[in-house]
Order: sequence, then structure tokens, then C-alpha cells
Amino acid sequence: MNSEENNPKKRTISPHKPRVRIGNNDNYRFVREVVNSHSLNTICQSGNCPNISECWGNRTATFMILGNICTRGCRFCSVETGKPFIHDESEPDRVSESVQLMRLKSCVITSVDRDDLPDGGATHWAKVIKTVRQNNPELQMEVLIPDFQLKSELLDQIIDASPEIISHNIETVRRLSPSVRPSASYERSLGVLEYLAGKGVRTKSGIMLGLGETWAEIEATLRDIYKTNCFILTIGQYLQPDTSCLHVEKYYSDEEFYQLKDIAYNIGYKMVESGKLIRSSYHAEKHHI
Repeated sequence: MNSEENNPKKRTISPHKPRVRIGNNDNYRFVREVVNSHSLNTICQSGNCPNISECWGNRTATFMILGNICTRGCRFCSVETGKPFIHDESEPDRVSESVQLMRLKSCVITSVDRDDLPDGGATHWAKVIKTVRQNNPELQMEVLIPDFQLKSELLDQIIDASPEIISHNIETVRRLSPSVRPSASYERSLGVLEYLAGKGVRTKSGIMLGLGETWAEIEATLRDIYKTNCFILTIGQYLQPDTSCLHVEKYYSDEEFYQLKDIAYNIGYKMVESGKLIRSSYHAEKHHI
């Protein structure tokens, strides 16, 4: 490895680095007002998502429940790690009302990890889903959940609440998982997807590229996810959200993302989003196949 490869600043300079568009139209301001007035957390903000302008400009947002402090310290994520506050019991109603105000036909709900709670937050999760559903009966809902330590009784609470799609991200390849997600597990995440699919749930997963994985490892990961009977997949470029997070090892080209999309479809996936700015909730309304 030469000196340029050892230099993080040099390593991240690439003609393939994506450009993020910043917008501020009426819809964007409306969504921001609803989010702020209802004291909601969104992964759009907490995760420094590059698509926030586009999504909020289209009146879509990914709601993040159970607070904005995570009990895990994944090294790709900018969400604060620490001891969370007691979660707000009024949150289900606030999320539901916000969905109504935004006149959403489809929404995504996610959360921080709450390993501090005996049930990992599953009971609160179920209450949010059921409240949003009761007040928005025509809504198509996707939930992006933690692994709940692969405890079937906790996963069953999410299943019984009946969202249309339950998503859980693998995030990275097997070799890198211990260093990228030290409190998570590649095998446990595969187990979550397999358990959900075995219960007849429509599942979805996602990975990010640029953390030092090889092409062969990417293909192996796509096959591992598919073997769980998960047929919806997102593939995106890892972007360092702040200086405390892992450096980008490589920016992939559009052509490489197109190639991976073809590979995934050839494996058997039914829906694949693959591109530089793709995130797990990006264009989620299109994934209700």
C-alpha cells in the first residue's frame, strides 16, 4: 500500500464522489414545520441523510421513534450514542397526527437501538404502528427495525402489528461487520430476516459500500441476504456523516452500482435500488410490490 492509500484525505478524493443537492421549497419547509411542531425525531436529520431536501421536498420523511440517543455505537452512524431518556408515551399519537397532516400515502418508521429496555422497545414500537394504522387506514407502512437481539417474542410484536414491509439492514459484509457494527452481528441480522420471512412477512434489507469491502464480498453478501427469502434490496454509497465516523475507503461509480443491480436481479431479487445516494428508505413508496 503506497503513501496515498494511507492518507485518509487523499483516499476520499474521487471523481465518483456524489454531489448532494440542497433545496428549500414550500414542501420542504412544511415538513420541517410539522416535524418541529410535533417534537419528532427523523433519521433524515439525525443521520445527516443526503436525500433530506428531495424527500422533504416531496412531503416524505422517515420518523425515528424512541428518542434520538442510541445504545449502540455503530461506526458509520452519526446518531448520538449514550444513555437514552425515558421514551415519550405520547409519541404514537404525535407520529400519527403528523402522517395525517402530511397527507402521506406511504411512510417509513425506524428507531434507535434501545438495549436499555427489557423489551428493546418492542411494545412501544407496536403501539406506534397500531396507532398510525388506526388513524390512517389506507397508509402503506414500512418499518426499519433493530435486531431485538433476535428474540422471537419481540419480533412477533412487530409482526402482529402488521406493517406492509419489515426492513432490517445488514449494512456491510461479513468480514467488516465486527468493526463497523461492534454491538451487532452479521449472523444475527441474517437470522432476523430469516425469522421474519418464515412468518410470511415481506422483508427488505440494505448494504452500504465504500468501507473496504471487496467485490467478491459484496456478491457473497447479496447471496446471503437472498437466502433468507428477502427479495427487496437497497445498495448505496457510504458517506462519512461526520469526522467521528469511519473514513470512506472508496467511492463507487455509477457503472459499478448498475452492475450490482444487474447481479442482484440475476440472483433473484424482485426490487433493487442501487446508486450513490440510495438509502434504505429512499423511494420506499415504490417497494410495496
